[in-house]
Amino acid sequence: MSYKTNVMRILDKTKVKYKSHNYVNTNAINGIDVVNVLNQNPKQVFKTLVTVGKTNEYYVFVVPVSDELDLKKAANCVNEKAIKMLKAKDLLAITGYVHGGCSPIGMKKNFLTIIDASAANFQTIMFSAGKIGYQIEINLEELKKAIKFNLIDIIKN
Repeated sequence: MSYKTNVMRILDKTKVKYKSHNYVNTNAINGIDVVNVLNQNPKQVFKTLVTVGKTNEYYVFVVPVSDELDLKKAANCVNEKAIKMLKAKDLLAITGYVHGGCSPIGMKKNFLTIIDASAANFQTIMFSAGKIGYQIEINLEELKKAIKFNLIDIIKN
């Protein structure tokens, strides 16, 4: 039996279809490395970013690894004057995940989650399965069974 992360167990429990990928025995340390190791499209592999607004609310943004989150667009879509990236040292306490293994599924709390609208261009997208070295590939309709999210243009042009 292959290794299961908590994210995979959550998806299995809710009968959500997904495919798992791993890059455990590689030197991949960032999203572009993961794309190259797994031979994937960098627009189809997403990273999970956690931010904090002026109101001290936390927000989750999921963007392609090849792109950068536009903080103004992101703040706008969650009705904040401004947002900033959560410090890596605070990530574990807030989400339950470490930097590089953060997934929009299975966080300690259900934060407002925005996925970049470009995700709709693909049959499936990939993102962290909640542990460094593991990714899941999932259809957005299936993902809706596991988490609530909105699709909005949030990347820098």
